[in-house]
Amino acid sequence: MARIGLSILFVGAAGLYASGFESEGYSLVIATIFGAYMAMNIGANDVANNVGPAIGAGAITLFGAIVLAGLFEAGGAILAGGDVVGTVKGDIIDPKSIGDPNTFVALMMAALLAGALWLNLATAIGAPVSTTHAIVGGVLGAGIAAGGWDVANWPKMGEIAMSWVISPALGGLIAAGFLFVIKRTITYQADMSAAARRMVPLLTALMTWAFTAYICTKGLKQLVKIEIGTAMLIGVGTAFLAWFLMRPHCARVSARLTNDKKGVNQLFTIPLICSAALLSFAHGANDVANAIGPLAAVYDAVAAHAISAKAPIPMWVMLVGALGIVAGLALYGPKLIRTVGSEITELDHMRAFCIAMSAAVTVLIASHLGLPVSSTHIAVGGVFGVGFLREILKARYADIIVGIEEHHQGKDRDIVESYLERFDAASLKEQGEMLKDLKVQARETPPGLLSKQERKSLKKRYKKQLVHRSILLRIVAAWLITVPAAGALSAGIFYVLRQWM
Repeated sequence: MARIGLSILFVGAAGLYASGFESEGYSLVIATIFGAYMAMNIGANDVANNVGPAIGAGAITLFGAIVLAGLFEAGGAILAGGDVVGTVKGDIIDPKSIGDPNTFVALMMAALLAGALWLNLATAIGAPVSTTHAIVGGVLGAGIAAGGWDVANWPKMGEIAMSWVISPALGGLIAAGFLFVIKRTITYQADMSAAARRMVPLLTALMTWAFTAYICTKGLKQLVKIEIGTAMLIGVGTAFLAWFLMRPHCARVSARLTNDKKGVNQLFTIPLICSAALLSFAHGANDVANAIGPLAAVYDAVAAHAISAKAPIPMWVMLVGALGIVAGLALYGPKLIRTVGSEITELDHMRAFCIAMSAAVTVLIASHLGLPVSSTHIAVGGVFGVGFLREILKARYADIIVGIEEHHQGKDRDIVESYLERFDAASLKEQGEMLKDLKVQARETPPGLLSKQERKSLKKRYKKQLVHRSILLRIVAAWLITVPAAGALSAGIFYVLRQWM
């Protein structure tokens, strides 16, 4: 009840402030209330993708993450959100086809409320969805209701549909690829501490390069236009600086850590916190437009009594968006943060680092190739990617264990357990040599084979499902219906508003 009360207080204060800018009618006041509500839902649903993995890994506390993300989300929105925004997100409809400013105002208001309602529902059921797709669906539905099917930009909608597949697939593959590299170069080595001292500074440098280019091309695009080639060159300089600073830090910290995964994980704490902050900054700069774009359009239409393709953003409108995101994150964000951070699959520092890396690298690759992507789908796809890779590696390990057990069939159980302990403790190279020796021995003295039932029993013993399928299905279903659901809601709301206005 306290959270609901604070939410009502915030949107009411925003509407009250907006009332000073409209001399007749209440369109701007209502649009501001809808915009503040939308901004809160963006904070509640979308920001979890930036900080959820770091929290799930235990690199930062929930309270610390909310403070960190709140500061950087607001900073990104206010400092790099830009002073002009497209009135129709992504050119989904042609404003010229609407004609009447009052109809256009009703359209934008309906899009805001429909997008916010859908995000509210998605947050309630624990499904992280794309806020961009929610507002796109809202604009599309109200636009069709106002101007017919021809008003929509269907090629752009085709690109958005492509992003449903491209974003999670790319994010998952890249995150899984980074995790596989970390396993091969660090956790599969006998001396993990030495391998980590060598690899973590290099991985941090790579992360710094990716995030520098990501922030330059995406986070600062409203302030300055930086080509991707130039951004990558800037990233090389910051990457070298990160490598130079992390080398002594890793050497100093690793000296007092245990030579196991738990010790190695601690070296990824600083990169994880930095990545959460940078992702939040870029998100605030980019996605604040989902809340304030339609609101700025309403303000411009009310003030000028005309429809324009671009609308200036007053500072008070920007503050409504920025503060709304922070308020939504603080009041309702923990639910989705838990879903992304711990409910899909178990995360540690290394896995969370791979997810953060995939978010930056996927956006860079997609920008270079001109592919449409969603940051939400990338991040969640990255979580699923590391989870499924772990399942694949566990299944492969189960096959190896079955082979070892089969080779030692008939021998004393202590001998088998001793061999398995030595196998687990060996490095990747040593494990390969042990398996090679087993194959040679098997050719010389073939053991009696295990029965089919015994092999199935052994595989079942080692097989684990590390990704929750029910959550996967729930999230994918929410992704697929976000645009049509928001569109249908928006069309209905538009008809009601148009009759009222």
